[in-house]
Amino acid sequence: MKIGTDGVLLGAWTPVDENPKRILDIGSGTGILALMLAQRCDAEQIDALEIEPDAYEQCVENFEASPWGDRLFCYHASLKMFMKEPEDSYDLIVSNPPFYKEDMPSGDRSRDKARQASALPFEELVNSVAELLSPNGIFSVVIPYKEKVAFVQLAELSGLFLIKATRVKGTAETATKRSLLAFSFRKVPMETDELVIEEKRHLYTQAYVELTRDFYLKM
Repeated sequence: MKIGTDGVLLGAWTPVDENPKRILDIGSGTGILALMLAQRCDAEQIDALEIEPDAYEQCVENFEASPWGDRLFCYHASLKMFMKEPEDSYDLIVSNPPFYKEDMPSGDRSRDKARQASALPFEELVNSVAELLSPNGIFSVVIPYKEKVAFVQLAELSGLFLIKATRVKGTAETATKRSLLAFSFRKVPMETDELVIEEKRHLYTQAYVELTRDFYLKM
């Protein structure tokens, strides 16, 4: 799977103001979120979960090749397997989960597992996060905008409350495509805003450039 805009957005947007010491990336793919967070903060331990064998191998290779290899570790396991013997709690949990609900196979099993919601149902994700997150921790996720209301309700059932939300649009004229969401066990006034990615094809808005410029060689 190529690195997509969703992952870059989440890695750059996720709140790290409270200096998390332990971070977990659920469904890490090739490790982009964990690597971006290692670049953005001084967390002592950044764990990643990845079940697909090729992606796991690529993730480990990317971690070892990075300047932060001593702080990064990838588990070759599903979330369900990981939850059987969970480690200590995490101060920050991030996930760019699969969310395509149509289960028509593409013929590429690895791609299907990475894209289809059946590989990691939102309910399983939220329930697991509620068990793994520290009392003052933050859970950060990117999902389709049309799924936001249902996802927020699901999170509240597990005691997680929305504290920050950003609506993401491709251009100013297009419909809102994604939601960047951050949750906490604490109820606080919610921050909400909008991010437009492009003014036109391949011409990025200043807001997108400022958010992501530290992660591109050319921006």
